[in-house]
Amino acid sequence: MDALLVLEDGRTFRGRPFGRFGTAAGEVVFNTALTGYQEVLSDPSYRGQMVAMCNPLIGNYGVCPDDHESDRIHMAGFIVRELSHEFSNWRAAKSLDRWLDESGVVGIQEVDTRALTRHVRERGAMMGLISGDDADPQRLLDRLRDVPPIGSRELVSEVTCAAPYRFPAEGPAKRAVAVLDFGAKRNILRSLSALGIECLVFPARTAPQDLLKSGAQGLVLSNGPGDPATVDYAIETTGTLLGKLPILGICLGHQILGLALGGKTFKLRFGHHGGNHPVKDLTTGLIEITSQNHNYAVDPKTVEAAGAEVTHINLNDMTCEGMRSGPRRFMSLQYHPESAPGPHDSRHLFLRFVEGLPAAGAGGPGR
Repeated sequence: MDALLVLEDGRTFRGRPFGRFGTAAGEVVFNTALTGYQEVLSDPSYRGQMVAMCNPLIGNYGVCPDDHESDRIHMAGFIVRELSHEFSNWRAAKSLDRWLDESGVVGIQEVDTRALTRHVRERGAMMGLISGDDADPQRLLDRLRDVPPIGSRELVSEVTCAAPYRFPAEGPAKRAVAVLDFGAKRNILRSLSALGIECLVFPARTAPQDLLKSGAQGLVLSNGPGDPATVDYAIETTGTLLGKLPILGICLGHQILGLALGGKTFKLRFGHHGGNHPVKDLTTGLIEITSQNHNYAVDPKTVEAAGAEVTHINLNDMTCEGMRSGPRRFMSLQYHPESAPGPHDSRHLFLRFVEGLPAAGAGGPGR
């Protein structure tokens, strides 16, 4: 049985369906990571996107629920060259094919992902449609033209938590931080927990005064999907809290900080998605191998004009990968220090943030 991937510029790729049989549309991007397909699929930052994996063999170690970055798959579709129908991993509970099917996610295999990646690199990320139940490319292209572009959607509201919750520290809690959940990956919470930090996780639209009343000693602005300019409420909240709490921004949180300062963001041609991006820490001169997933970047000149210091740059394209400001009490990273491509090149940045937190009040963390 054939399946089709149709891009908005009319380019068509043939393959075979896997996962849930049907049709799905989203923005097509590629990911260069050699492993980690499970974490990619469960990362809320991929909401509304369809990901093509550059590594040709996907699914060979199955799926382990303990490794999920959230409670479900968030991407619209999955594109691979070769799907492994057998998996070998003592921790695995099911196959990738079964997980996609149970999650209602459409996949396509046996796609020429090298040609697809080159096409997206040359033409830029674009909308696409996967179908296993319609073999007419023109009809599918007509259907795709009726799908709203991803940039027009406010996606954070689709992935944030419904109510506040606590993620406990490992051992006695030394301090607490409030986490604004724009689509937070679990490993961010785990990384802070390992340092003795209790995470008080709040929905994205939580008011600034409620975050201050939580008793947290700091604030984390999490990763998340979509154009940062669409989450105006988060930009306003961040602007209100600047200078009142130490703030750590990660990925979308970094971009929101840039906009709250009065800076600007712009969309990258095909984004940064993968686990092998070199980033230079300008404060130490060291180079870290980082995990990344974003389509937008902060304009460094505009945030420097607002008084922020650019602390990290991407050595592939020289884009801004980090900022800080002592007077406004924040630091931010465009990449993911909680991921493990280096394998732990960037974990020290959580410690840098934690060491800058004030002592817990007499009532204890988060009280």
